[in-house]
Amino acid sequence: MRPTYAEVEHALLGRWPESRLEPSLERISALCRLLGDPQDSAPLIHLTGTNGKTSTGRMIDALLTALDLRTGRFTSPHLQSMTERISIDGSPLSEDGFVDAFADVAAYAQIVDDSQAHPLSFFEMTVAMAYAAFADAPVDAAIVEVGMGGTWDATNVADGQVAVIGPISVDHAQYLGDSPLAIAHEKVGIVKPGAHVVVAEQDTEVLDVIGQRVAEVGATLLREGVDFGVAARIAALGGQQVDLQGLAGHYEEIFLPLHGAHQAHNAALALAAVEAFTGGKELDPDVVRAAFATVTSPGRLEVVRRSPTVLLDAAHNPHGLRAAVAGVAEEFAFSPLVVVLGVMADKDVEEMVEVLDPAVAHVVCTQNSSDRCMPADELAGIVADRLGDDRVSVSPRLDDALERAILLAEASEGFEDAIGSGGVLVTGSVVTVGEARTLAGTAAEGRRS
Repeated sequence: MRPTYAEVEHALLGRWPESRLEPSLERISALCRLLGDPQDSAPLIHLTGTNGKTSTGRMIDALLTALDLRTGRFTSPHLQSMTERISIDGSPLSEDGFVDAFADVAAYAQIVDDSQAHPLSFFEMTVAMAYAAFADAPVDAAIVEVGMGGTWDATNVADGQVAVIGPISVDHAQYLGDSPLAIAHEKVGIVKPGAHVVVAEQDTEVLDVIGQRVAEVGATLLREGVDFGVAARIAALGGQQVDLQGLAGHYEEIFLPLHGAHQAHNAALALAAVEAFTGGKELDPDVVRAAFATVTSPGRLEVVRRSPTVLLDAAHNPHGLRAAVAGVAEEFAFSPLVVVLGVMADKDVEEMVEVLDPAVAHVVCTQNSSDRCMPADELAGIVADRLGDDRVSVSPRLDDALERAILLAEASEGFEDAIGSGGVLVTGSVVTVGEARTLAGTAAEGRRS
């Protein structure tokens, strides 16, 4: 009997969670062999890095779609629905399509479970489902975002024709290492022989690790700031206008409907990746402009309400939060800025609060539905130690936290330094932002039948 979508969700959530790792590609390799190695069915662009993978992947998807290629995209984690993890032609699978992908894999997964010391995890299952769905479509190009790290990430069962390495900083330290250098050693595992390696600006020591891996496997290194980059950018209504220097061409007056300098750099990475993927030739500038104009990235400085403005940003580490705060300051200039903060307990909360300190008037501490989330009272204690008791309040329920933050932003006269209209930023975790997005009445992305 065919399972329902709810039953598939339950079955997947009953497996090892994404936060539990057993470093090995043995299980996913075994499953893919039983499935006929669907990961090899289409050329692949593989993305890693600490932040920006999802936005960059969505930009790559838009560019390849504009070039009349059929695309498959895998991303993680999701904001509101598991179906978001697997997209064909830029749209998430429908619930029925997601059930079909699960059914294609489930029987073979049981064989692997029975033959291995550890069962397949939630993440390994969704990776296999994505590769199977891409092969079934079939797609002309796969855009695959690692879940965590690189070398031992389940997505690395495939060989990327292009490897994209975004900015590397510290996140998931308990799994990947407590320095950018240690993390870089794990992330460069996605670089395969003969690949083109498109690299964001990095610290020198990180770039040295990437360069060493490139030399070892005979890949080609393409560096932001040397081989491609952002030539110019200015804020524009609803986003920004950028000029990009690609690998083979210069592209001017591109409207990018996303906020923040970091998104301009993500656009440069995406453009270089697509140029490399399509043979290193200049793309039609009109096609590039049309593609970037269609890009969306839910939960990344996304406006979900006006008067006062409420922004959602899924930053969940200091590097990501720093980019989000800079984007808010540049393009919105709220005074006061009220933050709704809900974070996972394993994050560098102290440094995240340090990033917020000079930028925010008040922080409303909350928590999301994950059992990994830091309790709101505990989070408030950390925030108060840095910001002071008068700049912190606690609302454990996210809906109450949103309501409180909106009231504070509207009552801007209650803040001594307020000079304009207030705004709200909801941040700290992908889960927090996904749940806030639902509360704001913003539907999950449209799905394919």
